[in-house]
This record gives sequence, C-alpha cells and structure tokens, in this order.
Amino acid sequence: MKLKTHKATAKKVKFTKGKKKQKLMTKHAGQDHFNARETGNATRHKRRGTEVSKADARNIKLLLPYS
Repeated sequence: MKLKTHKATAKKVKFTKGKKKQKLMTKHAGQDHFNARETGNATRHKRRGTEVSKADARNIKLLLPYS
C-alpha cells in the first residue's frame, strides 16, 4: 500500500541538494507583514532559510515518505 505525502509539510520544507548529507530547510516566521518596524538587519536575516532541528526532522521525514 502506498504512503501519502503530507502536502502542507511538503510546501513548507525543502531538502538541500547534496549527495552526502541532505539538510531540511524552512523559512523564518513573520515575514508576511509588519516588517517596517523591524531593523534592516532582522529583515535580511529572515530572508535566509534555517535548518530544521533534529528532533523535528525525524517527524517531518515520516510525513514525507518519498522525498
């Protein structure tokens, strides 16, 4: 029986390209609106992705069986 991919998780998380170690990357929270009050340093920091913690990565991999 085929396993189903959790589509909401698949849209939020991406695997890095790499043969040896693939990392799970996600975007920083709070980038949609109310950004005028933040410093430029905080805004630039949020543009970069962040790696998912190891505790969360195990659960995410269960939700994404074919990736």
